Amino acid sequence: MKRLILCADDYALAPGVSRAIRELAAAGRLNATSVMTPGPGLAVEAERLLAVAPSGFQIGLHVTLTGGLTPLTAPRFAMAEGISPLLVRAHLRRLDRPAIEAEVEAQMQAFIVAFGGPPDFVDGHQHAHLLPAIRDVVVAATERHAPGAWIRQCGGPRGAGEGVKGRIIAALSRGLRRTLARHHIPTNPAFSGAYDFRRAPDFAAIFPRFLKGLPDGALVMVHPGHVDEALKGRDPVHEPREQESAYLAGDGFPRALSDAGFALS
Repeated sequence: MKRLILCADDYALAPGVSRAIRELAAAGRLNATSVMTPGPGLAVEAERLLAVAPSGFQIGLHVTLTGGLTPLTAPRFAMAEGISPLLVRAHLRRLDRPAIEAEVEAQMQAFIVAFGGPPDFVDGHQHAHLLPAIRDVVVAATERHAPGAWIRQCGGPRGAGEGVKGRIIAALSRGLRRTLARHHIPTNPAFSGAYDFRRAPDFAAIFPRFLKGLPDGALVMVHPGHVDEALKGRDPVHEPREQESAYLAGDGFPRALSDAGFALS
């Protein structure tokens, strides 16, 4: 059987998201999660995760530069409303790099304090760590504080998942892979799991497609969660999280893994 990293993004975004991830982790339905350290109640959520995470479960830093959470270095740094404006500013070289460096540093330090050590891996909310300039900041922070960590790249044999979103993410990953190679930082060999949340497709139908053509050690990204008032105030993705949670907890998920020749590593 091939090994798969199944990573739930957005831990600590909201209590319902964190609870869903812990439930799946305890049940052996995930083997990794990435943490949003600007999330309120980080210390409590970290303690709860460490209490249920099985042996070998990987916990990473989800560098958060977009979305509805308050930055740790506010008001010096302000979250972008989404990845699109950040993408434009990155390519026009109009990012405030010192402010980004300070925020990434603060998020890394918050992780180390909450979890008692550096992250196992590093990635980015809405894949912001793939962008020019930002990727250099993330690589530098990882080398300083988590030299044993790997950094997520988001390319694969069939793009990064479904539709245009998957193709864009895969294209942005090329620059990151070159940077990681120069710095001798390990990364996942392939990635999948991207789809358009706005279309709210049947997750049970698309998940098996994410696994097609992936090699041993590939990573699939998921976003399970239970919708609560905190989530509604911080993030627009609601129903897909509930749908993913139900699928990953159900009988169809292990069958899909087995049919594709995968086991959670």
